[in-house]
Amino acid sequence: MRRLLAVTVAAALLAMPAPAALADPAPPARDFGNGPERNEVAAGVPEQAAALDARAMPEAQPYGHSRERGYPRRTRLPLPPENPADSSIKLGLVPYHGIAPKLNELQQRSNRVSVEIIGRSYQGRDLYLVTVTEPESEARAREQERIRERIEHDPAAAARDRWLAAQYKAPIFINANIHGNEWEGTDASLRTIEQLATSKDPAVASLLARNRLYFNVTANPDGRVNGVRQNGAGFDLNRDFVTASQPEARAMRQAIMDTQPVALVDLHGYVNGTLIEPTTPPHGANYEYDLFITNTYANGLGMEAAVNALGYTPEKDGVEPVQIPFRDSTDGWDDWPPIFTPQYAPFHGTVAAHTVEIPLDVNEPAYSNEPVEELRRRSAINTDVAAAAVRATYGFVQARHDRLIADQIEVFRRGAAGEPAKEVPLGIVPGFGPEDVYTTTFPRAYVIPAGSGQRSATAAARLVDHLVANDVRVERARSAFRSGGRTYPAGSYVVDMRQPKRGLANVMLEPGADISPRVGAMYDISGWSHALLWGATVEPVESLRARTEPVRAAAPTGSVPRTPGALALEVGDAKEVRALNDLLAQGIAVTWDDGTAIVPATARQAARTVADRYGVAFTPAGTATGTPLAPVRVAAAASADELFTLRELGFPVTPVSTAVLNAGFDWSATDVLYVSSGLSHAALNPAARTALEAFLATGGVITRGRTGATFNTAAGLLTATTVAGNADGNGVVRVVSADDGLPGHSFVYSPLWFTGLGPEVTVEQSYAADGPLVAGHWRPREDGSGGGQEQARGQAAVVSGRDERGAAVVLFGTEPMFRNHPKGLFAQVAGALYWSSSVTGAAVTTP
Repeated sequence: MRRLLAVTVAAALLAMPAPAALADPAPPARDFGNGPERNEVAAGVPEQAAALDARAMPEAQPYGHSRERGYPRRTRLPLPPENPADSSIKLGLVPYHGIAPKLNELQQRSNRVSVEIIGRSYQGRDLYLVTVTEPESEARAREQERIRERIEHDPAAAARDRWLAAQYKAPIFINANIHGNEWEGTDASLRTIEQLATSKDPAVASLLARNRLYFNVTANPDGRVNGVRQNGAGFDLNRDFVTASQPEARAMRQAIMDTQPVALVDLHGYVNGTLIEPTTPPHGANYEYDLFITNTYANGLGMEAAVNALGYTPEKDGVEPVQIPFRDSTDGWDDWPPIFTPQYAPFHGTVAAHTVEIPLDVNEPAYSNEPVEELRRRSAINTDVAAAAVRATYGFVQARHDRLIADQIEVFRRGAAGEPAKEVPLGIVPGFGPEDVYTTTFPRAYVIPAGSGQRSATAAARLVDHLVANDVRVERARSAFRSGGRTYPAGSYVVDMRQPKRGLANVMLEPGADISPRVGAMYDISGWSHALLWGATVEPVESLRARTEPVRAAAPTGSVPRTPGALALEVGDAKEVRALNDLLAQGIAVTWDDGTAIVPATARQAARTVADRYGVAFTPAGTATGTPLAPVRVAAAASADELFTLRELGFPVTPVSTAVLNAGFDWSATDVLYVSSGLSHAALNPAARTALEAFLATGGVITRGRTGATFNTAAGLLTATTVAGNADGNGVVRVVSADDGLPGHSFVYSPLWFTGLGPEVTVEQSYAADGPLVAGHWRPREDGSGGGQEQARGQAAVVSGRDERGAAVVLFGTEPMFRNHPKGLFAQVAGALYWSSSVTGAAVTTP
C-alpha cells in the first residue's frame, strides 16, 4: 500500500507551514547518495596516524550546559587560530575559526543568545551549544527545569496538569554539520540565530517567550575543517549514538538528554530535491510511533512547503522539488536502527525528528571538480534551504506547542505505566499501511545477574554504566529474589521496564528481529544488541518482586587475591585485554597459557593498579606457566574503526597500506600483520613482496573481510576457499565455537564463510545451523546466486592455522570490531593476536 495516491490528501490534511508573521524579516536571495557504508574503506595512511591514536585523544571538557542558570549566559569563547586551509572557505561558508568570534559578537549584541562549550571533538576543537530564548531569571530557569523533570519522572501527574503546557517553554533542537563535508547547516544555524537575536518582530518575541531553541552549531568540527564526512578518528558520528564511542557523540547525547526537545532537525546533504523525513519501512518498533509519525509527517509537510516556497526550480537553479521518503519511496531510507540522531532522540521524548538532506552537491567529487563560483552558488542555495527547514520547524512547534508537549508527556507516561506497545492504526496519516506496522513486546524487566563469573561481571559493569549514561534507570537487588522459576542473587542488576525511557532500554537489551522477509532494502545496519554483543548476561523476566536500590554507577569488579604467589588473568573481555596490554607495556614478564595471562608475584602491585583501573579480577595462578609474552606490535591495513579499537585495547599499531609497503617498510618492529582494507598483495612490487615473505617466516597474520580473504589467497597462507555472502547482509548471528569461552553470538556485515579447508586449517567458529541470523537483514542475492543466511548455516566463519612458512594465521568472516560496537567480541581478536604472535615466536621474550 505505497503512498503516491495519498500525496494530495496528505498535504491538504496535515500541512502546517510556519505562520507568515514568523518568516524571516529579510531572508537572503543519511545520506541517500552515499548509501550504506561498508566496512571496507581503509583509514588514511599514514597521514591520519596521529589523529587516530586513541591514547593521544584529548579529554572532553566537562559538559557545560547548566539546566538551572538563568539566561542570557554570556560566555567569552576562546578563539581558535585562523586556518586558511579550512575546507569551508572555498565554499564561501564560515570556517570553524570564524564561528567563535561570530557567537561572541551575537552574545554582546543580544540578550537572547547564550553559548556554552559542551565538549571537545576528537582532535580537540570546542563544541558549541547556542540557546536562543527570551531572557530568564534563575528562578524562571529553575522552574523550567522542574517542569522538564516532572514531564520525564512523573508523567502521569504532568498529564493531569492543565496549566503545565502554558508554563513550559518547548525545547527545539537543531543539529548541524554532523557529517563534516555537509557544511551548510552550520551557516543556516548562524543565520537563524542572528535573525532571531536581532528581530524586532513581535511574533519572534512571542516565539522566544514560549520556546527555547538549541543549536549544536557544528557537531563535527574536525570533519568541517578537514573536508571529510568523518570526525578526526575516522568515525561517522551519525552511526555512533547507541555506542557513543566518540566524544562528539557523547556530547550530543548529553545535550539531547538535558534539553529533552519536542522537535529535532538534523541538517545534512546532499539529495536533490531536498529529502525530508519521515522514512520508509521498516520503522523502529520501540518508539511510540503513533505519536512520532503524526508529528513528524506534519512537520515534514510544513518544511516541504517552506522549501518549495523559496522558488528554486530545476530549470533555473537545478533544484528539484522536495521528496519525503515515507510518501514517495518504497524502502531504502528507514528509521529502524537507533544509530542516527533523529532515530536516537525519540527515546528521550522527541516527537518530531527529521533528517533533512539539502539539495545541491558540493562535496567530493564536486568540491574538487566544480568552479569555485558554482560551488558558492550551490552552497548559498543549500543554506537557504536549510534555514527554511529550521524556520518551518520553529513555526510548527509554535503552532502546535501544547500538543507536542502533551505528546512528549504521553511517551514517558506509557513507559512509566508499563502499558503494552501500541499498534499504530492504519491510516493514522494518509498512506500509513500494513507495511508500516512494526511493534514489539516489552518484558516486565531485564535482569543482569550477579555471580555469573568474573568475565560476565566485568562486562555487566560496562553495560550498566552505558545504560546509566543513556538515562536508562538501573537498580540493584538488595537481596536474592525469584522470577520465572530462577533465583537471582543479591547484587543482580535490574532494568525495570516500567520506566519513562523503556524504549531505549528495550532497543539496547532485546535480541532484535530478523526483518529479512519484510523489506527489500535497508539504508544501514539492521541488527544490534547490547545484550548479545557486549559480553554480559542479560535475561528478560515476566515478573518482578525484588527489593532494589537505584544505581548511579556499577559496583567495582576489580580484585586481586590475598594469597601469595603468581596471579592469573583470564583474558576473555576487552577490559582484560586492556589490563594485560598495560602490564606488558610496563615491561612485566607475563606468560601466555591458552587464553590466560600469568603475572609473576613480583608484579602484584601493578596487578592491583590495573585491577582497579579496568575492573578485572585476578585469581591465584598456582604452578601455571606459559609462553613468555611481550607487547604485540601490529601493522594494520585496516578501517578507521578497527584502528581505533585496536589502539583502545592497548596494542601498539602502525597503519600500513599497499603504498606504504611499496615505499619500503621496516618489518622489524612488527609481530602481526592485520589486513582488512587498503592492502593488495597483487599490487605489491617485487621488493615489498620479498620483505613480506621474510616477515612471514617469523610473524603472524590476521585478516578480516573480503580484502583480508583475498590477501590470504594471494599470499598463499591458509588453504581455504572464501565464499561471499550477500553484500547487503548484516546483523547479529548465532555462532558455534571450538572454544566454549567464546560468545555464542557475533556480528556480520557483508558476511563471509570458508570452505575447501586444507589439513592445516582449524575451524574456530561456525555459523549456527539454527538461523543463523538473530537480528538484522540477510537475504539471498536477487540474481539467484545464493549468498543468504541459509547457505551460511554450519559454515566456517573464523578459521586458523599455520602456513608452510610457519606463519600463524587467523581469517575472520565476521565483524568483531565493527564501528567499535560489539564490545564482547573484541577479546576474540585480541586472542587471535596473542596466539599468532606467541606461536610464531615473534612476540616472545627470553625466559
